[in-house]
Order: sequence, then C-alpha cells, then structure tokens
Amino acid sequence: MNVAVLSGGVGGARFVRGVVEVAGGESVDVVGNVGDDVEVLGLHVSPDLDSILYALAGLNDEQRGWGRAGETWEALATVRELGGEAWFGLGDKDIGLHLVRTQALRAGDPLSAVTTRLAASLGVATRLLPATDDRLRTWIDTAAGSFPFQEWFVARGHRDEVDAVRFEGEETATPASGTLEALAAADLILIAPSNPYVSVQPILAVRALHGALRGRRVPCVAVSPLIGGRAVKGPADRMLRRLAGGTSPRHVAGCYEGLVDAIVVDEADADDLDGLGDVRPIVTRTLMRDADARRRLAEVALGAVPA
Repeated sequence: MNVAVLSGGVGGARFVRGVVEVAGGESVDVVGNVGDDVEVLGLHVSPDLDSILYALAGLNDEQRGWGRAGETWEALATVRELGGEAWFGLGDKDIGLHLVRTQALRAGDPLSAVTTRLAASLGVATRLLPATDDRLRTWIDTAAGSFPFQEWFVARGHRDEVDAVRFEGEETATPASGTLEALAAADLILIAPSNPYVSVQPILAVRALHGALRGRRVPCVAVSPLIGGRAVKGPADRMLRRLAGGTSPRHVAGCYEGLVDAIVVDEADADDLDGLGDVRPIVTRTLMRDADARRRLAEVALGAVPA
C-alpha cells in the first residue's frame, strides 16, 4: 500500500516515523511544511523538514523534542559572546546540515532536490518532499502586531493570542516536484497529528495541493493533535479555542472540511464526538510516549480506511 503523509512539527515527525516503521520506508511519501522556514545567521533553516529527517534517520533528540541527539552548542555560544543573533537554537551538528542546504540553494538547486540528497546521505529511504520549492512563509497576526512564525513561536514564546494566520506567497506557490504525484499514487492519505493552523494549513496553502486533496479518490484520515481537548505540546489547543471556537474532535475536523473521511482521536475525547457529520471517528490511544506507542498509533491510522 502506498501512503502519503502531510506533516509538520515534532508530533508529526514522530508519527511519520511510526508510519514508516509499520508500512516500510519505500512505500511512504511525506509532504512537509515549509511555512516555518527561516533564515538565521545567513543559513536557510527548514525546521519541520529537519524534524522529519532526523526522526527517520534515528538522529532526533527524544528528550528535548527537537534537533539532533548528542548535540553541542559551541558555535551558538560564540555567536552570543560576539553579540550575534542567538535567539534561535542551532546546534553544531544542525549547523552542518544548514550549511550544506544553504550552499546548494544559493547555487540554484531547488529545496526538493536538496532535501532528497540530504535524506539519501542520512540513509533515509522514505521520500521527503517540501510542499513547495517557492517561498511560502507563515505569518501570525496578534494584538501586539504581525510576526513571522518563528519570531512569534520561538522569540516571543508563542505567548501572544492569535487573531489570524496567513501565508506569504500562497498566491504564487506551486507544488514541489513529486508532491502531486505522491498524492495521486497514494492508496491512503494521512494528516499527521500536527497543529492544523501552522503545520498543515501551510501545506494546503499551496492551492494545487489543496485541490488534489479535495479531488482525491482514496481515503484521507487525519489524526487529532489533541488529547482531552489539550495539546501535548505547543499552542494548538489555544489556537483552536480562539480561531475555531473549541477543542473537540469536530473543531479539529472542521479545519479539514471536505478533505478528510475519518479522524483518529484519543480515548479521552471518546465522549465528545458530536457534530462530526460524515467524518468517521476512530478512537484509540494517541499519546506517542515511546516507540511502541507511535507504532500502535500508526497501525490504527493505516487501518482506518472508511467503509
């Protein structure tokens, strides 16, 4: 079975790893969010693509939740000593990847081609595709002003309540090479347990990808990022409460109106399934506390083909 996964964020990366462990790397294509991409110290950083890449390569830091395991921070310490831009955490090993990516992009290579080479170098068989090779950036509108995603999320600690999310470049962004083909070849499309607003909607902001998902001929199953109406980590619950009016499964599914056939929700939300309409709920344990848990969740999602 060919599987396409739309993913962003740390939870999405863990889920993708579980899917690959269950389904096999060569049968899975991942379309990753690039709305979080940022330039730091002259380096092009793709946080969501890298989270997925590190997870699939077995290099991710499980304790911290982002970046590489066994990381050191000498370069960033020097930047701080010299009064440089040190608000975004770049470890020494991580910087090595960003140097290679930035050099290739400046030489004219598209992000999709660079990502493919990085994945191959790290022994990752799964095809990892950025949603677009074009510039697409997430902006957060708040009462305190409008901020690029990483400034709001990292520098400001996502403390500002969100009034709106918008995507710079969505009018002209085209799908990266291989993304439409991955969706067309899939027997099942999965939406990872990622923040709908800032991890998945930037992918869907590429209009041809949104159109392909709406016109799909195969099932699409979303996995809710909430447990008992609360986010495991990050601001997804706050954003849903403010922008969608609540944090129930129907509020999550409403972010994907017309795009999903089923939604996987946690047992803690089993009594709050009203209003889903044609979207079929599948109830299970969704907390990916360890390798076994992420594989169990992947098995449920892969088996959740609507009748």
